[in-house]
Amino acid sequence: MNEVVYLNGDFIDKSEAKISANDRGFIFADGVYEVVKYYNGKAFRYDDHLARLRRSLAELDIKFDAIENIARIFEALLEINNLSDKHAGLYLQISRGEHKRVHHFPENIEPTVYVFAYQMPSFTNNLENGIKTITHDDIRWQRCDIKSVSLLPNTMLFNKAVQKDADECILIRDGYITEATHSSVLGVKNGTVITRPLSNLILPGITRKVILEICAANGIPFEERAFSAIELFDMDELIIAGTGSEVTPAVSVNELPVGNGKPGEITRLIQKKFFELV
Repeated sequence: MNEVVYLNGDFIDKSEAKISANDRGFIFADGVYEVVKYYNGKAFRYDDHLARLRRSLAELDIKFDAIENIARIFEALLEINNLSDKHAGLYLQISRGEHKRVHHFPENIEPTVYVFAYQMPSFTNNLENGIKTITHDDIRWQRCDIKSVSLLPNTMLFNKAVQKDADECILIRDGYITEATHSSVLGVKNGTVITRPLSNLILPGITRKVILEICAANGIPFEERAFSAIELFDMDELIIAGTGSEVTPAVSVNELPVGNGKPGEITRLIQKKFFELV
């Protein structure tokens, strides 16, 4: 069966999906997105993703009145594409819509809504053995809290990791860790989990939020504070967290081992509790 996607009210074959060359998502990256993971047909933290989507839309002043229909669209795509019994990702992108090229936000245009479903298995080897990471200056814009489709800096930086046979790039702004190219970063030092507090410089990660809830529920000390690049290299453990990454140990940074170079006990405990939730 061919892949079926959703575009502006219709379920159609992916090969038939067409978006105007004047769409502001194409011209200006004027849009937002979300990725929700379904575990065997059950969405994980759907309400949190929806709340973040609402916030991103509001920050860009994109009007989208049919947000309550998203769950039905997701579930229909899972069913149509035979993904209801698998681990699957639902990608949703909403741009401001089609309009002639102007630099202000035009009024009274309909947003472009595009959704597709795909298999999203866990990266078992990464979860078990950990990943290699590199660092780089954070070259992104100042509104990383908006889940914008403008991801060119992220892809440039992630490509640097790929070129160095690494799996993620950890970002540094003014000497302090922000996050990674498509993941949150949490360190563990002396049994305490440390991660940067929410601000305009990082995305409010759903998995990050879940990890802090796990810490609170299981007596694991945690701090929301900025930690420096120098501290990064002194961490006992390092966690890369996200919808796709789930709870992944990072075992090296710039070819230097994190701790003893193996996933640590706190990371393993958080992993266990995370997968109990999903």
